[in-house]
Amino acid sequence: MEDLPLLRLKIGMRCPVDAIVSAGHAYFRFIKRKKFAKIRHMFAFPKIEKVTRDATIVHFFLLFGYKIFSLYFPLYLVSRNFSLPEVGYTYLLIYLPIVVFSPFVGFLSHKINPALLASVGISGYGIYALGMIFVQNPVLFYLCQVLLGISAALFFVATRAILMGSYLENPDRAFGWFYSAPFYADAVAPAVGAFFIWQFGFVGVFVFSLILQFICAIFCYSTLKKQSEPLLDGGFNHRDARENYSTVLRIIKSGRVLPFALVSLSVLFLAGFYRAFFVLFLKDELFWSQGLILVFISLVSVLFLPLSLFLIRQLGRSSSERNIVRGGLVSGGLSVLFGAMLPALNFLMVLLIDLGRLVSSLICNAGRSGLISRSLKEKPEEAGAIDTVFAPLGVALGAFVSGLIIVPLGYGFLFILGGVLICLISLSVRFVKKENLM
Repeated sequence: MEDLPLLRLKIGMRCPVDAIVSAGHAYFRFIKRKKFAKIRHMFAFPKIEKVTRDATIVHFFLLFGYKIFSLYFPLYLVSRNFSLPEVGYTYLLIYLPIVVFSPFVGFLSHKINPALLASVGISGYGIYALGMIFVQNPVLFYLCQVLLGISAALFFVATRAILMGSYLENPDRAFGWFYSAPFYADAVAPAVGAFFIWQFGFVGVFVFSLILQFICAIFCYSTLKKQSEPLLDGGFNHRDARENYSTVLRIIKSGRVLPFALVSLSVLFLAGFYRAFFVLFLKDELFWSQGLILVFISLVSVLFLPLSLFLIRQLGRSSSERNIVRGGLVSGGLSVLFGAMLPALNFLMVLLIDLGRLVSSLICNAGRSGLISRSLKEKPEEAGAIDTVFAPLGVALGAFVSGLIIVPLGYGFLFILGGVLICLISLSVRFVKKENLM
């Protein structure tokens, strides 16, 4: 015990028991702080670069102005006595111009500031809304759909080029933010659109959309102009464009990219089924009212918001290839489940399946853009054009094919067939390219 004074001096305590108790308290305080930090990290927003943040905000406002009326578009077409195949043709007219004009917009991105191209594209959405007010002639109506497709090509190619040409710490996570913007718009746009339609009719909602789009165009140019200036190359010519696209296509066709691109394309093909006919399915097969459909769409988007933040964080922890295959398998499996359970579906079951489908689509699309961004880092303009082609091409083909076969096959078998197709492609890629998924 003669060493006790020395022990007291070293530990600053009156006895060894006090030292043990103090150490215990310090340990539990450390554990508490660590747990608190872990919980705080779980609820913190995923990291986002400035350019990703600005592009995501612009994407949100663009689609908010569009979705206040577009979510009712299939019902609107049917009210104009369009047949189900004609609904599919109309979507083809929207998405096919995106495919055709995307490479040209990629070329323009070398010569014209992509922020300006994106702003012109947003303005095109406003002009489209104006056309929906005045256009009655069927030919002009179809030309308006083509105009919308060209406007979408301008916006999406330019913004993807800006993102791919910028430093992104994790491309999958960055594109996860970008692709989540439509769901944020879905959370509020249907209710706002319904209010304007109720108060002022479709003319009122189109005018409101027109105003929003021109404000969004100004915001887009002012925020993204400086960040996109490094992409400009005044000496770029058609020969350079051909060489760049030749190189890009060679990389895309390689075994490192093409199999996973096919999985993503199959998921988008199935999305074309849903985009054209899901709302009509709810109306015709489940006999939901327009008000219930509105509540459903808004509820799905609201519930998806916290899920999207969790997913964006998780996207950065897996390889792009793994994200693509996982998204494909989940999307295909849920589509098969959806079609098989058609007679027993209720509101809750449709809600859960649709949420799962949106989750898988976000994972797959972000993985594809991340993979293309990494593979074509040196050619962001062409990479943005190629990546933009995937979504409209898949959706257009899906809408067109489903429009041809939906009458003889029916909704249920259509969803089962699409789901089986995706699962087969995803499983094939998973086993053949197993080394890429490690």
